[in-house]
Amino acid sequence: MTTLVKTHNGSFPVLFNAFRNHDANEYLATGSASHSLPAANVFENEDGFGLEIAAPGLTKSDFVLNLNQNVLTVSAQKEHNEAENASKFTRREFTYGSFKRSFTLPASVNTDAIEATYTDGILKVALPKREEAKPKPVREISVL
Repeated sequence: MTTLVKTHNGSFPVLFNAFRNHDANEYLATGSASHSLPAANVFENEDGFGLEIAAPGLTKSDFVLNLNQNVLTVSAQKEHNEAENASKFTRREFTYGSFKRSFTLPASVNTDAIEATYTDGILKVALPKREEAKPKPVREISVL
């Protein structure tokens, strides 16, 4: 069910729920909230965190990763041009695809050491922990 919410001037309704589970830029660009964002896996191990985004059909140069404060934004844009020449006309079809996802990083991430790789349709981002955030080995303390 879609909820209508009044704007500040009280004259135009705003569709609020359409943006709840979808990226606003995607909704505005396509006019539809039916497109989904690429799936992401986030995991943690002793050395850091990992982020994997399923984005097949792209190349390394299609991705842009930005870090602003503790927010990592991953975006990609792909433009595909296909031209078909026939007797007296040219037919061109443009296909665009893009996404943008943002992830708030914990303070324990060493932002200077973040690395990203793209292989077999999966973007992998390594988010190593700061040394002080890594678990310390158990040590025995002698009684004096």
